[in-house]
Formats: sequence, C-alpha cells, structure tokens
Amino acid sequence: KRIKKICPNNKFHIIKCNITKESEVKKSIKNIFKLSKSIDVLINNAATKTKNLKNFFKSFENYRLKDWNEVMNVNINGAFLISREISKYMIKKKSGNIISIASIQGVVGNDKRLYKDSKFRGIQMGSPAVYSTSKSALIGLTRYLSTYLGEYNIRANSISPGGIRSEQNREFIKNYSKKVPLNRMGLTNEIVDTILFLSSEKSNYITGQNLIVDGGYTSW
Repeated sequence: KRIKKICPNNKFHIIKCNITKESEVKKSIKNIFKLSKSIDVLINNAATKTKNLKNFFKSFENYRLKDWNEVMNVNINGAFLISREISKYMIKKKSGNIISIASIQGVVGNDKRLYKDSKFRGIQMGSPAVYSTSKSALIGLTRYLSTYLGEYNIRANSISPGGIRSEQNREFIKNYSKKVPLNRMGLTNEIVDTILFLSSEKSNYITGQNLIVDGGYTSW
C-alpha cells in the first residue's frame, strides 16, 4: 500500500519467499521471470538479527551455534541461493547486474568501545562476530561472481554502508558520529542512491568492487 502511494503509475509485484529454502527460491524466481520476462538487477539485501535480539547481541564467548547458523543461513546462504538461480537467467540473456549489501564491519574490525551504554530497541547493543563474518563472505562472493560471470556481461558489486541511523539510542549516535569525518551517521536514502547508481548504465564499467559508503569512517 505504501509503495502504491509513492509510485501510483508503476507496475510492481510482491512475492513472499523464505530465501533459506532452496525449493522456495527456485519457485519464486520462476514466478518472477513469468511475470517480467526478464531479470535485470538482483539486490541481495536480506539479513537477520535472529528471532531473539538478546541472543544476537550476546558476547563472542557466549554465542550459541544455533544463532550463528541462523544468521549465516540468511545473510550468506540466502544470497548464494538467489544469486545462483537468477544467474541462470542472466547467463541466457548475457546481461545482468548483482548488487549485494555488505557492511564496513566486513571490511574493518569492530570497535566494541562504541557500544558502551548503547542500546537498540531498548537492548544492549553490540556487533557480533557472525555479522562481520557474513558480511565479509558477501564481499568475497561478490568478487567471485564478478570474475565468474563477467564473460556473460553480468556485473557484480557490493556496497558496504557505515552506521545507518535507525533505532539506536542517543548515546550510540553520539559515540558513532565522533568516529566519522562527516560527524554523523548515514541515512537510508544515501544507500538507496548508491544502489540506483550501481543499477544504472552510468556504472557500466564497474564490477567486482566493494563501494564503501561510510562518511569516511574507514579513512582514519
């Protein structure tokens, strides 16, 4: 309903799919192809903080394998499944564009000092190892896809956002902003604009890259 209000004249379809289930992924992508007759751009944006936020933010030494597997299953296995299935259609067409949303946590180490007295939805924050690991893996998958699919005129890039302002408390926003040369957290639309650039013909000669959009956080 929200999308219809924003884009009343555009045609779009919403398809529900559990990206961790191979059979659902295959079925959904077949349905997409039937509806559109072409798949031009894939954006791997799905990620999870598990069914229980407290478990997601647990310390490394107390992290449960069950929660680790849940995050990895969505963040990287899901991206693999969808990329694999959609690439079949892109290879036949000899054209396509795969964009994966990674994170600066997949590029640099985590500064746990940022999370002192910091909360997300009222829960003590942290950045668990599984998040960094899954985002690093996504960057690695992107590089692989760029070289493997390049001969079919298929591009693959990733975007690594810095901290995006959402439901963090004031303490975290203040602490994080101090570490950013632009002295603030990022905004959602600033990542959207980067996605639009990579989706367009203006980036036709860009592939295999990890675009860092972090206000200079990783430049210090």
